[in-house]
Amino acid sequence: MDSAVCHDGPPIVEAYLHLRKTGPLSDGLILSEAELGDEFFRLSSGLAGELFQKFVNYRLPVALVLPDFSAHGERFAELAYEHSRHSAVRFVTSQEEALEWLSRQVNS
Repeated sequence: MDSAVCHDGPPIVEAYLHLRKTGPLSDGLILSEAELGDEFFRLSSGLAGELFQKFVNYRLPVALVLPDFSAHGERFAELAYEHSRHSAVRFVTSQEEALEWLSRQVNS
């Protein structure tokens, strides 16, 4: 599996801009809470929706690792819960869960 784990990688907005230009970089992507940035969690910015649509369009599975979905407000927690079983963009609570899910996506 060729999954990109962004620990010290580019900020989410730079990754999004790169994805817009080049298409998917790997078989999957794992993003941590720290890599998403404040704008992502502010749903009114539209960034989360744009990213989700791009990931779905490119068929790039993305696991978003957030230990506590409700830490960013009730509406964000609802979004995360709705995506906790999504086929392309999945919210998970641990790195291990993210790797397990991505492995199943690539091998299916």
